[in-house]
Amino acid sequence: MKKNKHFLVGVFGDQDELLHGVEDIRAKGVKIHEVFTPYPVHHLEDALGYKRSRMPVAAFLFGATGTTCAISMQTLMSGVDWPMIIGGKPFISLPDFVPITFEMTVLFAAFGMVGTFMVTQNLKPHKAPRLFDLRGTDDKMIMAIDLAKNNLSEEEISKILKDAHAEEVYRKDFADAKNERNFFKYLQDLFINGVTESGRFPR
Repeated sequence: MKKNKHFLVGVFGDQDELLHGVEDIRAKGVKIHEVFTPYPVHHLEDALGYKRSRMPVAAFLFGATGTTCAISMQTLMSGVDWPMIIGGKPFISLPDFVPITFEMTVLFAAFGMVGTFMVTQNLKPHKAPRLFDLRGTDDKMIMAIDLAKNNLSEEEISKILKDAHAEEVYRKDFADAKNERNFFKYLQDLFINGVTESGRFPR
Protein backbone atom coordinates (compact mmCIF):
# COMPACT_ATOMS: atom_id res chain seq x y z
CA MET A 1 0.00 0.00 0.00
CA LYS A 2 1.42 3.37 -1.02
CA LYS A 3 1.95 6.00 1.63
CA ASN A 4 -0.07 9.21 1.58
CA LYS A 5 -2.70 7.65 -0.69
CA HIS A 6 -5.18 5.67 1.41
CA PHE A 7 -6.71 7.13 4.56
CA LEU A 8 -9.36 6.50 7.15
CA VAL A 9 -11.25 9.67 7.99
CA GLY A 10 -13.00 10.23 11.31
CA VAL A 11 -15.53 13.02 11.70
CA PHE A 12 -15.97 14.61 15.15
CA GLY A 13 -18.58 17.17 16.15
CA ASP A 14 -17.23 18.24 19.55
CA GLN A 15 -13.76 19.55 20.36
CA ASP A 16 -13.62 17.88 23.78
CA GLU A 17 -14.42 14.50 22.25
CA LEU A 18 -11.80 15.21 19.60
CA LEU A 19 -9.11 15.95 22.20
CA HIS A 20 -9.93 12.86 24.26
CA GLY A 21 -10.20 10.84 21.06
CA VAL A 22 -6.73 11.91 19.90
CA GLU A 23 -5.22 10.88 23.23
CA ASP A 24 -7.03 7.51 23.26
CA ILE A 25 -6.21 6.75 19.63
CA ARG A 26 -2.50 7.56 20.04
CA ALA A 27 -2.41 5.54 23.26
CA LYS A 28 -3.57 2.50 21.28
CA GLY A 29 -0.63 2.84 18.88
CA VAL A 30 -2.38 4.50 15.95
CA LYS A 31 -0.40 7.17 14.09
CA ILE A 32 -2.53 10.18 13.17
CA HIS A 33 -1.68 11.86 9.87
CA GLU A 34 -3.40 15.19 10.61
CA VAL A 35 -6.44 16.79 12.24
CA PHE A 36 -8.35 19.58 10.49
CA THR A 37 -10.59 21.95 12.46
CA PRO A 38 -12.66 24.97 11.39
CA TYR A 39 -11.29 26.96 14.33
CA PRO A 40 -8.26 26.70 16.64
CA VAL A 41 -8.58 23.99 19.28
CA HIS A 42 -6.38 24.71 22.28
CA HIS A 43 -3.93 21.97 23.34
CA LEU A 44 -4.63 19.96 20.18
CA GLU A 45 -1.00 20.24 19.09
CA ASP A 46 0.08 18.91 22.50
CA ALA A 47 -2.35 15.99 22.23
CA LEU A 48 -0.97 15.20 18.76
CA GLY A 49 2.57 15.22 20.12
CA TYR A 50 3.83 18.04 17.94
CA LYS A 51 7.24 19.38 18.85
CA ARG A 52 7.95 23.08 19.15
CA SER A 53 8.40 24.70 15.75
CA ARG A 54 11.90 25.60 14.63
CA MET A 55 10.60 28.56 12.66
CA PRO A 56 11.97 31.06 15.26
CA VAL A 57 15.45 29.65 14.62
CA ALA A 58 15.00 30.18 10.87
CA ALA A 59 13.69 33.70 11.52
CA PHE A 60 16.75 34.55 13.61
CA LEU A 61 19.18 33.17 11.04
CA PHE A 62 17.53 35.01 8.14
CA GLY A 63 17.28 38.20 10.20
CA ALA A 64 20.96 37.99 11.16
CA THR A 65 21.81 37.50 7.48
CA GLY A 66 19.81 40.63 6.62
CA THR A 67 21.57 42.63 9.34
CA THR A 68 25.00 41.49 8.14
CA CYS A 69 24.19 42.27 4.50
CA ALA A 70 22.82 45.73 5.38
CA ILE A 71 25.80 46.79 7.47
CA SER A 72 28.28 45.36 4.96
CA MET A 73 26.52 47.04 2.03
CA GLN A 74 26.39 50.47 3.68
CA THR A 75 29.95 50.22 4.96
CA LEU A 76 31.32 49.34 1.50
CA MET A 77 29.21 52.00 -0.23
CA SER A 78 29.84 54.87 2.19
CA GLY A 79 33.33 54.02 3.38
CA VAL A 80 35.03 52.34 0.40
CA ASP A 81 33.24 52.61 -2.91
CA TRP A 82 31.88 56.17 -2.78
CA PRO A 83 32.93 58.02 0.41
CA MET A 84 31.21 61.40 0.76
CA ILE A 85 31.30 63.98 3.56
CA ILE A 86 27.67 64.85 4.37
CA GLY A 87 27.11 67.36 7.17
CA GLY A 88 30.50 66.65 8.64
CA LYS A 89 29.58 63.04 9.41
CA PRO A 90 32.19 60.29 9.19
CA PHE A 91 32.18 58.00 6.19
CA ILE A 92 31.15 55.01 8.30
CA SER A 93 28.45 56.21 10.71
CA LEU A 94 26.71 53.27 12.37
CA PRO A 95 23.81 55.31 13.87
CA ASP A 96 22.87 56.42 10.36
CA PHE A 97 22.89 52.82 9.20
CA VAL A 98 20.15 51.81 11.68
CA PRO A 99 17.01 52.48 9.51
CA ILE A 100 18.23 50.54 6.47
CA THR A 101 19.66 47.78 8.68
CA PHE A 102 16.31 47.41 10.46
CA GLU A 103 14.36 47.24 7.22
CA MET A 104 16.66 44.67 5.62
CA THR A 105 16.56 42.55 8.78
CA VAL A 106 12.76 42.45 8.64
CA LEU A 107 12.78 41.86 4.87
CA PHE A 108 15.17 38.89 5.02
CA ALA A 109 13.37 37.36 8.02
CA ALA A 110 9.91 37.70 6.42
CA PHE A 111 10.82 36.30 3.01
CA GLY A 112 13.03 33.65 4.57
CA MET A 113 10.26 32.37 6.84
CA VAL A 114 7.72 32.28 3.99
CA GLY A 115 10.14 30.35 1.79
CA THR A 116 11.10 27.98 4.61
CA PHE A 117 7.44 27.29 5.42
CA MET A 118 6.56 26.58 1.79
CA VAL A 119 9.51 24.20 1.38
CA THR A 120 8.98 22.31 4.64
CA GLN A 121 5.22 21.96 4.08
CA ASN A 122 5.61 20.95 0.43
CA LEU A 123 3.48 23.86 -0.81
CA LYS A 124 4.15 23.86 -4.53
CA PRO A 125 2.57 26.33 -6.98
CA HIS A 126 1.39 23.48 -9.22
CA LYS A 127 -0.01 21.33 -6.40
CA ALA A 128 -3.81 21.15 -6.13
CA PRO A 129 -5.16 21.32 -2.57
CA ARG A 130 -6.15 18.02 -1.00
CA LEU A 131 -9.39 18.12 0.98
CA PHE A 132 -10.36 15.21 3.18
CA ASP A 133 -13.81 16.56 4.01
CA LEU A 134 -15.30 19.95 3.16
CA ARG A 135 -17.14 19.99 6.49
CA GLY A 136 -13.77 20.60 8.12
CA THR A 137 -14.12 24.24 7.02
CA ASP A 138 -17.60 24.53 8.49
CA ASP A 139 -18.63 22.82 11.72
CA LYS A 140 -16.88 19.44 11.92
CA MET A 141 -13.42 18.31 13.01
CA ILE A 142 -11.72 15.87 10.64
CA MET A 143 -9.09 13.32 11.63
CA ALA A 144 -7.07 11.64 8.88
CA ILE A 145 -5.13 8.41 9.46
CA ASP A 146 -2.70 7.11 6.84
CA LEU A 147 -3.34 3.38 6.55
CA ALA A 148 0.13 2.68 5.15
CA LYS A 149 1.84 4.14 8.23
CA ASN A 150 -0.06 1.96 10.70
CA ASN A 151 0.37 -1.72 11.45
CA LEU A 152 -3.26 -2.20 12.47
CA SER A 153 -5.85 -3.23 9.90
CA GLU A 154 -8.45 -0.88 8.48
CA GLU A 155 -11.20 -2.60 10.50
CA GLU A 156 -9.26 -2.28 13.75
CA ILE A 157 -8.53 1.41 13.21
CA SER A 158 -12.15 2.01 12.23
CA LYS A 159 -13.32 0.39 15.48
CA ILE A 160 -10.86 2.51 17.50
CA LEU A 161 -12.21 5.67 15.85
CA LYS A 162 -15.78 4.69 16.63
CA ASP A 163 -14.84 3.88 20.23
CA ALA A 164 -13.34 7.40 20.40
CA HIS A 165 -16.84 8.79 19.60
CA ALA A 166 -16.25 9.63 15.95
CA GLU A 167 -19.62 10.49 14.43
CA GLU A 168 -18.64 9.06 11.07
CA VAL A 169 -15.79 6.91 9.77
CA TYR A 170 -15.04 6.30 6.11
CA ARG A 171 -12.16 5.54 3.77
CA LYS A 172 -10.66 8.24 1.55
CA ASP A 173 -8.44 7.30 -1.39
CA PHE A 174 -6.30 9.75 -3.33
CA ALA A 175 -5.15 7.26 -5.95
CA ASP A 176 -7.67 8.17 -8.64
CA ALA A 177 -7.73 11.13 -11.00
CA LYS A 178 -10.80 12.66 -9.38
CA ASN A 179 -9.13 13.12 -6.02
CA GLU A 180 -5.59 13.75 -7.28
CA ARG A 181 -6.46 16.44 -9.78
CA ASN A 182 -4.13 18.47 -11.93
CA PHE A 183 -3.50 21.99 -10.61
CA PHE A 184 -4.42 23.68 -13.89
CA LYS A 185 -7.66 21.72 -14.11
CA TYR A 186 -8.35 22.73 -10.53
CA LEU A 187 -7.84 26.42 -11.44
CA GLN A 188 -10.11 26.03 -14.44
CA ASP A 189 -12.79 24.48 -12.27
CA LEU A 190 -12.28 27.22 -9.68
CA PHE A 191 -12.86 30.03 -12.17
CA ILE A 192 -15.82 28.33 -13.84
CA ASN A 193 -17.68 26.95 -10.82
CA GLY A 194 -16.44 29.10 -7.95
CA VAL A 195 -14.90 28.26 -4.61
CA THR A 196 -17.80 26.21 -3.28
CA GLU A 197 -18.07 23.84 -6.22
CA SER A 198 -14.35 23.49 -6.84
CA GLY A 199 -13.84 22.48 -3.22
CA ARG A 200 -16.19 19.51 -3.48
CA PHE A 201 -13.71 16.71 -3.89
CA PRO A 202 -15.64 13.44 -4.11
CA ARG A 203 -15.30 10.99 -1.27
